[in-house]
Amino acid sequence: MAILNREQTQFDASIALTVAYDGRDFCGFARQHGHSTIQGELERALQVLLRREVVTTGAGRTDAGVHALGQVVSFAVTKQEVRERSLDKLRTSLNALTPEGIVVRRVDEKIAGFSARFDAREREYRYRLVPGQIEPLFLARFAWWIPTQQSLDVTAMKEAALHLVGEHDFTSFCVAKSAEGKTTMREVRQLQLFGAEHLGEECVVIRVVGNAFLHSMIRVIAGSLVEIGLRNRDPQWLIEVLAARDRRAAGQTAPAHGLTFWRVRY
Repeated sequence: MAILNREQTQFDASIALTVAYDGRDFCGFARQHGHSTIQGELERALQVLLRREVVTTGAGRTDAGVHALGQVVSFAVTKQEVRERSLDKLRTSLNALTPEGIVVRRVDEKIAGFSARFDAREREYRYRLVPGQIEPLFLARFAWWIPTQQSLDVTAMKEAALHLVGEHDFTSFCVAKSAEGKTTMREVRQLQLFGAEHLGEECVVIRVVGNAFLHSMIRVIAGSLVEIGLRNRDPQWLIEVLAARDRRAAGQTAPAHGLTFWRVRY
């Protein structure tokens, strides 16, 4: 494979891939030497197709086990490369070269310098919960089963969720080490809970929309809301958790497999 010097190549366009994946068999999104990741597999496929080194940028760095329906991945190209292969053909070829569990849903041409990460205006994640005594079958890989004899108090969870909407210091809701030396102020624009049905199995969906999120922030929010739904805490507890600015004050980190990176808006 010919490795082109990126500094000498005049990239005058960009490509944005909309990617879905089942995160179960991957070590997260970000490339890691010696491990299979979403970014690593996409870059390997792109290098085969474009016959050069390709460095991609993702809209979000999902952890191992987290899924995506609308992750966006961008990379620089030349207009000549775009002319040589149609966008539909690029999508087909990428889907043929990437492993099972990754699907490129869409390919779009963007202006030079477009960044899936830095040009994003809003990100949406959804977390699925299945409370009850019967373990789900079809949702087992994509939802957190919470064995309980009583239903979750979704009304209390909705009341608690309102305390997290807006701009706050979310130190209590992120991995402590990831927050060192960085701002932990984030804006949650929407935080909703609603019922849904997938293949005949019912679940509770936590929908979170914001400009950006801290490491494991949504999973800690989900774990904390479940504490309230199980009646172990009252809705006002989340006010105390926010004020504490201490990861130990919040609930558990919900399992990765219940979380899906839903979409990005630009």
